[in-house]
Amino acid sequence: MWKKLLKDIIREKKNYEELVNRGVTDNELSSLNEKSLTEFAFKFPVSFTDVLKEINGLEFNGTILYGTDEYLLDSDDGIKQRIYGLIEYNKIWYEVETNKQFIFLGESNISWFVYEKSSNMFCELDNPSGELIEKFNTIEELLEKMLKNALE
Repeated sequence: MWKKLLKDIIREKKNYEELVNRGVTDNELSSLNEKSLTEFAFKFPVSFTDVLKEINGLEFNGTILYGTDEYLLDSDDGIKQRIYGLIEYNKIWYEVETNKQFIFLGESNISWFVYEKSSNMFCELDNPSGELIEKFNTIEELLEKMLKNALE
């Protein structure tokens, strides 16, 4: 379902002559995970890195899906819109100690979209309080909610 919603967003962006980023390569994902292990001692969940293979970050209607930081990409030929880097933004959110229980995957005007390391669950948190709004069993469920909100 999330892939259909993504196609709807891509179609909407084309109406305004805007493009989206290409997906990342296996080599770029490897660089992302190596940097993440060095910086934060974690690897991104495979289910999330599979999403990055489809699209390396997205910004639409106040919703942002973080992507592989530009300096970790092999080339910039696939960058069509700004990438809010996973490493860069997790560093920012990790300035608050309690945030270190999550991997931040994206945000909207009112929510953070995260992976909770201890429970292996995807969650929507209130931004800025950090209060739990909803838990999701899969990245697909989280993305569906995220992209539906962006299309509203």
